[in-house]
Amino acid sequence: MDSPRRSGRSEDRAKGRDETPEERADRNWSEVLQELRVLQTGTQILTGFLLALAFQPAFSDLNDSQRFVYLVLVVLSALSAVIALAPVALHRVLFRQRAKLQVVAYGHAALMTALLTVSLLLVGVVAFVFDVVVGDAAAWTALGALAVVIVIAWIVAPYMVRMKLRAKDGS
Repeated sequence: MDSPRRSGRSEDRAKGRDETPEERADRNWSEVLQELRVLQTGTQILTGFLLALAFQPAFSDLNDSQRFVYLVLVVLSALSAVIALAPVALHRVLFRQRAKLQVVAYGHAALMTALLTVSLLLVGVVAFVFDVVVGDAAAWTALGALAVVIVIAWIVAPYMVRMKLRAKDGS
């Protein structure tokens, strides 16, 4: 009888991998953790920036709508951090429960959700800064421009690469 490593071996080698499902889950979990580290670092920097703003003398010059946007950004920042750390919490709860596949799937879903919240946070912070420094019209322009860049870089370009890979695999 073939071992788990040997079943499907020629297919795995053709795709560049020779690993068991458990090894694949371990590798995928390591990749999720690396992506979490990158995402968390950026979120922490933005959170620190946002929290420091409230203690600046010019903060009292903000109008009510700017304060509302600021508070929404603080909530988005905290939400981003919570979502990005959720896979780690799940991993701790399910530690040694042989649930790596579920942890990896949850980690993927959490990272996709965190990318959405971080994109909203980035667009919001840039628009907020433009609003305070230059004005309303500039804020909307910056918001729109950055949103387009994020959609192209985070959705359109990866989708195009995925389609090219699928077309290549199909030929």
